[in-house]
Amino acid sequence: MSAPLVAPPAVSADPGPLEQLRILFARIGAMCLVELQKLRRDQSELLTRAIQPALWLLIFGETFTRLHAIPTGSIPYLDYLAPGILAQSALFIAIFYGIQIIWERDAGVLAKLLVTPTPRAALVAGKAFAAGLRALVQALMVLVLSAILGVGLTANPLRLLGMVVVVILGSAFFCCFSIVIAGIVLSRERLMGIGQAITMPLFFGSNALYPVNLMPGWLKVLSHLNPLSYQVDALRGLLIGTPANLGLDFGVLIGATALAIGVASALLGRLAR
Repeated sequence: MSAPLVAPPAVSADPGPLEQLRILFARIGAMCLVELQKLRRDQSELLTRAIQPALWLLIFGETFTRLHAIPTGSIPYLDYLAPGILAQSALFIAIFYGIQIIWERDAGVLAKLLVTPTPRAALVAGKAFAAGLRALVQALMVLVLSAILGVGLTANPLRLLGMVVVVILGSAFFCCFSIVIAGIVLSRERLMGIGQAITMPLFFGSNALYPVNLMPGWLKVLSHLNPLSYQVDALRGLLIGTPANLGLDFGVLIGATALAIGVASALLGRLAR
């Protein structure tokens, strides 16, 4: 008499937490690569976007260094300005990223992406960190120009690596902020108008051009709420060695980026409708 057949134990098809995390990061990386492929079709965009920060350094920086109008202690004003302009160039790239996602909605691409198994957070994070890498390419141009102008930049590889992380985090936050605005206004024209309206207040309401202690009280409050201020503070501390609270700066940038990714992911479905 043969032994009864025993069915093998059922194997759960659900991946474990580590496997889910690996899949999430793989999909973020894939989305990031897709975004970066677009640079190959329009490499001139980065060069044209580098003109404005170059003018800030060459005209504003050189002039105010000679005027000594803004007190920066023993640090030449051009050295003080360079990290702020680096952050500004990253901001100006990332803050209009929402226009691209509205274009993808109009072309039907976004709807196709949303029906794939890729989590919405991975879609947003992929675009956010792609914006960070695009901004990093332009930041390197600003660093090269700053070095040519004689700015005393660090050569410490760990500090330069920290600079890379700060640029990517700051750009990722403002990219997601732009996607949040896109999810609210739903049109390119409105997003363009809002983007143009808030970029300069974000820039002038930060410590990019002048120390916070020179600001009126109400502007100091806004500066402490502005993620760009923490990005600039970290860049100054890393690149030219000014006193900086790097723990707070990185904490704010990481927290703000994670929050922005979550909010942008929640609004992605509304944008696709």
